[in-house]
Amino acid sequence: MRVSYKKCLGLLVISGVLLVTLFNTLSPGSGSAVDLRSRRTSEMETAIIEKILHPFNNYNDIPYNIKEDVACRLARNTCVCEGDKESFHLPFSNLLFPRVKAHNLDLKFLQSHPDPEGVKRRRAREYSTVQMRSSSPADMLIVNEANSPLQFPSQGVAVRPLKTIIIPGLGLIEEATSNHTVYLTATLGTLDVAATVERVSVKGEGKMHMILSSAFLSALNRQLQFITYTNTVFHPRTADTVQFATKGHSSFFTIKIGHSAIPRLYNSGYPKETNISALVTIVTKTFLRYEKLNNLIDSIRQYYPNVTIVIADDNEHPQKVTGPHIEQFIMPFGKGWFAGRNLAVSQVTTKYVLWVDDDFIFTANTKLEKMVDILERTSLDLVGGAVREVTGWTSTFRHTISVEAGGEDGDCIHIRRGYHHAIEGFPNCVVADAVINFFMARTDKVQQVGFNPRLARRGHLEFFIDGLGSLHIGSCSDVVINHASKIKLPWSGTKSEKAYTKFRYSNSNDENHILDEVFYFTNRLKCMTRQ
Repeated sequence: MRVSYKKCLGLLVISGVLLVTLFNTLSPGSGSAVDLRSRRTSEMETAIIEKILHPFNNYNDIPYNIKEDVACRLARNTCVCEGDKESFHLPFSNLLFPRVKAHNLDLKFLQSHPDPEGVKRRRAREYSTVQMRSSSPADMLIVNEANSPLQFPSQGVAVRPLKTIIIPGLGLIEEATSNHTVYLTATLGTLDVAATVERVSVKGEGKMHMILSSAFLSALNRQLQFITYTNTVFHPRTADTVQFATKGHSSFFTIKIGHSAIPRLYNSGYPKETNISALVTIVTKTFLRYEKLNNLIDSIRQYYPNVTIVIADDNEHPQKVTGPHIEQFIMPFGKGWFAGRNLAVSQVTTKYVLWVDDDFIFTANTKLEKMVDILERTSLDLVGGAVREVTGWTSTFRHTISVEAGGEDGDCIHIRRGYHHAIEGFPNCVVADAVINFFMARTDKVQQVGFNPRLARRGHLEFFIDGLGSLHIGSCSDVVINHASKIKLPWSGTKSEKAYTKFRYSNSNDENHILDEVFYFTNRLKCMTRQ
């Protein structure tokens, strides 16, 4: 009896140790939740803006004269839709003297729309959301105060290619002297002044090197408020390093040069209640499993009868999949897993795309509304759910990924089970770098990352490795989809099931070689550690 008691006690201790180990393995790196909900200007940003503007107000009483030829090039955010007027009409005049034509897109679209004011409000709301999601503290204008004694912007200055801006935040603070002089030098553009200030000498206007001097420090600082930069070397994404100096001090700051990203807005209506069919498209890839695919479709229709389903099909003898809101795309035989994903996602026109395997089953717990809600209200690009097996085990497959610099031979990638932190305001949701094979994402972000079509039979983590640094990923355990049973007796499988198993789980040297090449060459890795 005593021996049995000791054995039971020992088993309890071992079980406790295993549970603690498992809990620690799956725990996040930080115990606190992080608020990822979209915000507008923070108190910190307001304080920085006020600090930038404060020194400028000291020189408002100093007069200046506008230089029209320079000032007219400055952006005013008041673009006008105007084309060239046709001064004369001759045969083939448009070929000989091509003129600029203008199209008022707003008038053309809104005049034919049944609810012009409603669509304008939705457009403004979508644009506001995109702006909040795409803004970064790294883009905020920060001015280094004159501790050197030069004052200049340390970040946040940007210009469009071949356009002109005023350089904000330039200033000089030093003791009174007979003459105050500063030097400005650019490399990819020219410097000028949008207005002139009396008692200030300006040399090198319209050149890459400019000298400003004055016996009056206040007048010089007033003149520095009108310094312009014009980009003269076209490049869609680069930066100019500008030198700002006195005889005894020198500083450098960068001006970002690049096109502003064109927003991609989705006119999904989005009334008071979430319209899933207008917001989400369900995509899947099928191969030799039409019976399971049909079961998936039936389960989707039970809960979401009007959501579009896109199917990528690379069967050798494809069967027509019929039904409302179903789009089936036939591929070359055996084209593969990631190639099918690329095809399916490329056909999505809604704001969000939901990926499911063809052997998944929707249930009452497969609440797509929850996924839409977290994507709408946070900075996340992709959110995974949970997959429940027939045994009752539910998996979220949460992993963190980090890359360690490794020198000339390549880098090291480290993949661990777990997540980074919980998400404030969303119970059961966390942030990770890789999630389960059941996820909803912003369509444009998934299309940007894409899927490597060389991965034909295996591939999952490879997508998240490619998306590291591009995708902000979450995982919610309270959105659950069921997995069809994989338990099959060796003699009970159908011909299609046996063929699928042969293709899917083949461990050929070619497949292994491709995986090794993707990691080593494509991703420039020399080592992978994985838990």
